[in-house]
Amino acid sequence: MFERLTLEAFQSGLSWLIILRKRPAFRAAFADFDLPTVAGYGEKDVTRLLADAGIVRNRAKIEAAIANARAALALPGGLASHIRQFTPEPVPASTKFGEIRSTAPESIALAKDLRKRGFTFVGPTTLYALMQATGMVNDHVAGCWARDAAN
Repeated sequence: MFERLTLEAFQSGLSWLIILRKRPAFRAAFADFDLPTVAGYGEKDVTRLLADAGIVRNRAKIEAAIANARAALALPGGLASHIRQFTPEPVPASTKFGEIRSTAPESIALAKDLRKRGFTFVGPTTLYALMQATGMVNDHVAGCWARDAAN
């Protein structure tokens, strides 16, 4: 879940294709998204990551990944369990792509909750995308093979 949260933050404002192509480099740069390792990163690591052409070199996003690792370690029960507490109720199938929402009351509440706990780059849209990508939400349009496969 930490990897997904981190990649969603790095994707903000960019194409997913960029992030997917750089995913192996992100895994190497962030120690396979091992929470204690990333939480222990300091300024030398930030400098190293800013020089790594294999990842998105954005200081704010790199520092957010480190801060989020530290905040995740402080969550009782762990990050995945905490995020799943905000799972939205199933949504009826839309018939048009334009009807698919980009946030939900639960993603808005989760964003507020995580920010209070020290997380950054965790807006409602980013967290809703995480919910979609991790199967917490199935809002594919009616008749889509992915909607039917998930049910």
